Amino acid sequence: MAKYFDVHPDNPQPRSIHQVVEVIRGDGLIAYPTDSCFALGCRMGNKDGLDRIRSIRHLDDKHHFTLMCHDFAQLGQFVQINNSLFRAIKASTPGPFTFILPATKEVPRRLLHPKKKTVGVRITAHSTAQAILAELGEPLVSSTLLLPGELEPMTQGWEIKEALDHVVDAVVDSGECGTVPTTVIDLSDGVPEVLRVGAGDPERFSD
Repeated sequence: MAKYFDVHPDNPQPRSIHQVVEVIRGDGLIAYPTDSCFALGCRMGNKDGLDRIRSIRHLDDKHHFTLMCHDFAQLGQFVQINNSLFRAIKASTPGPFTFILPATKEVPRRLLHPKKKTVGVRITAHSTAQAILAELGEPLVSSTLLLPGELEPMTQGWEIKEALDHVVDAVVDSGECGTVPTTVIDLSDGVPEVLRVGAGDPERFSD
């Protein structure tokens, strides 16, 4: 059974955050809120966690996982950002954007797109997710919690606990989450390509 953490959306309780991070460090898989939708997340080195996310969501090996980063400095450790893109990315973070960029050697091979050697990165503005990332000290490998056959992600923590009780290790509930996923922008070729329009305004990345 998954542990259930009821966390204040604006002032997350440190004790609860610590317990959530202990689950992650113990190679657990969590469902947690972001500023777009609920997400599934685990440590970068947690191969079993990645396999479980793929299994829950019925994903193939071409799926771009997202590294949920605490801040821009951390994001810069895992992807290569050229000078012309730096300002636009910095101005869009934190926020509901996912950027696909060439990965650095810090990113495990299993997280890379098999052909492009790219990875998705983002910085969430959600207080609870930020608190988890600050204590964890490394990115969470994440994927939107959208179940196979469903058109929209689940929005309620109790609903997620009920549906995924035996396939995740913890559910973090900070109240209702949104249903609109991030805007995804592929910057891997140096020219912005909007792959999905979501919660973030893609205007600054338009030609």
